[in-house]
Amino acid sequence: MKAEDMILVSIDDHVIEPKDMFENHVPVKYRDQAPKSIMDENGFENWWFQGKSSGTVGLNAVVGWPKEEWGLNPSTYSEMRPGSYDIHERVRDMNRNGVLASMCFPSFAGFSARYFQEVPDKDISLIMLKAYNDWHIDEWAASYPGRFIPIALAPVWDPQELAAEVRRVAAKGVRAVTMPELPYLQGLPSYHDLDYWDPFFRAASETQVVMCLHIGQGFAAIRSAPDAPIDNLIILATQVSTFAAQDLLWGGAMAKYPDLKIAWSEAGIGWIPFYLDRCDRHYTNQRWLGHDFGDKLPSDIFREHSLACYVTDPTALKVRHDIGIRNIAWECDFPHSDTIWPNAPEFVLDEMNGAGVPDDEINLITYENTCRFFGWDAFKHISKEDASVGALRALSPDVDTSVRSKHEWRERYDLARKS
Repeated sequence: MKAEDMILVSIDDHVIEPKDMFENHVPVKYRDQAPKSIMDENGFENWWFQGKSSGTVGLNAVVGWPKEEWGLNPSTYSEMRPGSYDIHERVRDMNRNGVLASMCFPSFAGFSARYFQEVPDKDISLIMLKAYNDWHIDEWAASYPGRFIPIALAPVWDPQELAAEVRRVAAKGVRAVTMPELPYLQGLPSYHDLDYWDPFFRAASETQVVMCLHIGQGFAAIRSAPDAPIDNLIILATQVSTFAAQDLLWGGAMAKYPDLKIAWSEAGIGWIPFYLDRCDRHYTNQRWLGHDFGDKLPSDIFREHSLACYVTDPTALKVRHDIGIRNIAWECDFPHSDTIWPNAPEFVLDEMNGAGVPDDEINLITYENTCRFFGWDAFKHISKEDASVGALRALSPDVDTSVRSKHEWRERYDLARKS
C-alpha cells in the first residue's frame, strides 16, 4: 500500500470550543446564564459558568508550536493554530494530513462533562449541556457532512436524564457519548453499581451509542510519589483504562448488557494482551471466587464489547491478533501534544510496515473497524476514490505547516483581526 492510497478515520481528536458556540443553541430566556469565555488581565480566555472557571493549557493545543514551548501554562485562541477551534481551518488541516473524518472530544467541558456536573444549579447545567451537544452535532459536525463523527456529552449526575439525553442525541444520528473512566473519582457510583447506571447502559445498548472512555479523567487513581514529575501522569494515564476495564468486565456490565459498546479512547493497545491473559488465568484458576462468564472466557467478553484506540503503538501492533484485529482503531489526537500532523499517513504506514501488517489489516485499523463499530458510513457523502489521502491532500495544497512560536501565532491572530 502507498501512503496516498490509505483511508484514515481518526476516532480521537479534540476541539477547542469557539467563543460563540452557545449563541445559537441556548433558549433566549437562559442566554445570559450560558457559559462565557472571558479574557483576563493577562490576555488569556477562561470559560466561566456559575462561578466555575475552565481554561486551556498548552498541551491541549500545541500543534504548530516548537516543542521547546510545550507545557502546562495557560494558552489562548490567539496562540493556537486556527484549526484547533475554527471548523473551516480544521478541515483544511485534516485535508493536509489526509484524514477523512474525525471524532472531536470536548475541551473546557471535560471528557466526562465534569465541568457541568460540579456547578450548583443542575437544571441550568442540563440546559447548557444540551446546548453544547446541539452546537457540536448541528454546527461543528454538520458544517462538513462526512468529515466528522459527532460525540455527545452526558449528564452523568442524573441517571434518568442521562438515558434521555443518549436517546435524544441518538435520534439526531449520534453514535458516541463520552463518559467517565472511573466515575467514583468524581463523586458518582462506580460502574459496579448496575442499579445506578442501568438506565444509561440500557439506553446505550438499545440505540447502539458507543460509550467512549477517554484517558486523562482518572489521574486521581495514580497515587504517585509526592516528588514525582508530571511524566508519571502522562505516561501512566493509559494504565487507568485497565481499572475501567476491570470495573466494567468484572463488575458485570459487559455480561449483563451484551449489546453495550465501549471505546477505549487514546488508551493505546499495549496493555490489552497482558490484561486479557491475566483475566483468563485468574478466571480459570480462581474459581472459588464464584465468577461465572458462562461458556466464555473474560477475554471473549472484552473483545465482544471493545474498540481499542491508539495513536502509535509499534510493539503492540506485532501482537495485534492477540488483541483482536477487529478491536483496534487508529486516532490522530489533533491538536494535542501526541498528535501526528501533518504527516500521519507516512508515519502510520511506516509503523504498520515495521509490524508486518498486510494491506487488508491496515484498512481494518485505519478506518473499517471504526466505521463498523460506530455504525458510520465513511462513503455516504464522499466517494471512496475521493476519500483517500492523496485525494484529500489535493483539496488543500496550500496549507502552511510551518512551526511557529506561540508569540508568532498571537501576532498573526492580531493582524488578521485588524485586517
